[in-house]
Amino acid sequence: MVDVSMNPQPQPEFSIETGLATSHMQYGALCYRFKGETLRVLMVTTRRTGRWILPKGWPMKGRDGAGAAAREAWEEAGVIGTVHASSVGLFFYSKILGKRGPVPCMVQVYPIHVSELADRYPERGERRRKWFSVAKAAKIAGEPDLARLLGSVDLDHLRQMQF
Repeated sequence: MVDVSMNPQPQPEFSIETGLATSHMQYGALCYRFKGETLRVLMVTTRRTGRWILPKGWPMKGRDGAGAAAREAWEEAGVIGTVHASSVGLFFYSKILGKRGPVPCMVQVYPIHVSELADRYPERGERRRKWFSVAKAAKIAGEPDLARLLGSVDLDHLRQMQF
């Protein structure tokens, strides 16, 4: 786990792992908690179409991938919690960028153990947020590759990351 406020790292222009320009790379947040033995995942809706997705966004100057994911989780869903430095996986989708049309994007996803949801946050009123079981989240995910990622979540690994 990492305290992102104390460990900012600038983003490279290209990802060494993928060779993709960071302009086509995004960072997402797998916001989770356990209710008893059941893993719950927080999903948000897209602003334009209302599809269910994970909070995600573009790289941010002065933040590493985990830090950018944590910031997006706060802005889009009011998440307060601890982000972990290790990614749980990747998913791919096409983002529509106005007149440019679809742009292929790769999203690196970081787990965030949610301790609290704020009532007031930047995108409140623009999106809905809701907790789902992993199976339900995979079923309703607005992106097929996101559904695949959700279906492959290692519950034991996330359980060990709890505090």
